[in-house]
Amino acid sequence: QVQLVESGGGLVQAGGSLRLSCAASGRTFGSYVMAWFRQAPGKEREFVARISWNGIATYYADSVKGRFTISRDNARNTVYLQMNTLKPEDTAVYYCAATNSPSLIYNYWGQGTQVTVSS
Repeated sequence: QVQLVESGGGLVQAGGSLRLSCAASGRTFGSYVMAWFRQAPGKEREFVARISWNGIATYYADSVKGRFTISRDNARNTVYLQMNTLKPEDTAVYYCAATNSPSLIYNYWGQGTQVTVSS
């Protein structure tokens, strides 16, 4: 069982930066693939970024590639999302997710943190 708690959201002007954190409980954090998703008002939840259990492999949605960076610290049971050059269209609730399934079906989710980018 893994519990995830996001933090770091807030209000920022376009062009600014935020760093989201996701703290995980459990002693097996290092064995999970971790990801960030987001959901904007009136839209479906979408994939943002994913990181392998050892932090070596990362994947990004095209919309955030070059602006966002996902990383993890297994010693601290934490995954991060550094968001730079934010745009109003990045406004959404951001969710942290975890999976240990080869099919990448995410079975653990955080409660979400709001990111609002003003123009």
